Amino acid sequence: MSFTDAQIKRYARHILLPEVGGKGQQKLLEARVLVIGAGGLGSPLLLYLAAAGIGTIGLYDDDLVELSNLQRQVVHDTTTLGQLKVDSAILRLQALNPEVRVERFAERLTAATALERIAAFDIVVDGSDNFATRYLLNDACYLAKRPLVSAAMLRFEAQLSTFKAHLGDPHPCYRCLFPAPPDPGTVPSCSEAGVFGALPGVLGSMQAIETIKEILGIGEGLSGRLLLYDALEARLREIALPRDPDCPLCGANPSMTDLSHHHG
Repeated sequence: MSFTDAQIKRYARHILLPEVGGKGQQKLLEARVLVIGAGGLGSPLLLYLAAAGIGTIGLYDDDLVELSNLQRQVVHDTTTLGQLKVDSAILRLQALNPEVRVERFAERLTAATALERIAAFDIVVDGSDNFATRYLLNDACYLAKRPLVSAAMLRFEAQLSTFKAHLGDPHPCYRCLFPAPPDPGTVPSCSEAGVFGALPGVLGSMQAIETIKEILGIGEGLSGRLLLYDALEARLREIALPRDPDCPLCGANPSMTDLSHHHG
């Protein structure tokens, strides 16, 4: 293990932490993290992963930067309006830490490619904004045996957990909490109901924390726990998230053994 003088200076505050140190920083430099979405959650998440020295970041997003994004999607700015979000984000990440390698996917993750793509990374972080992607990620990460750090938000409220059901009991998957997606139209999107601008900053940063902890193997992770944050009331609470023995994906008699139940 050898660092350049510039790396020692850049990561000095990490190296000083006994829980991280030089060995931990080396793990971060060698890590491969797949991030889905360069929007509200992805913005702070990507910035902090790059700042921490994550060696390779895979980034999925097929959207363009719009003016309405800039109220919360701080990895982008006015000069990148109209650009692909992946390209806008890469510019910012390279400016922050030129050592970080970004693998660019200007597309949506699909069932046809999910397993192969996810298997090429150590850990996956969900910054998506739709249920179809959320369930596809959960199922694919379970089948590919990769941990998933997941967050979701709407208006002033958000939730966060880590799913590692591939490790077996007592670790649950997302379907243990919500067995199936809600009916279309029953849950409004952020574009329909709004989202408090600084809220994804909090949750995306927490996703970065949990991702880095998982890579380093330090502290207590969020598997089996769901954090709920109400920004309007300034309250953070936690609920236990047990594994469901009847879960269609990770239960004792699963009915979902591949991704054929996903379409597109």
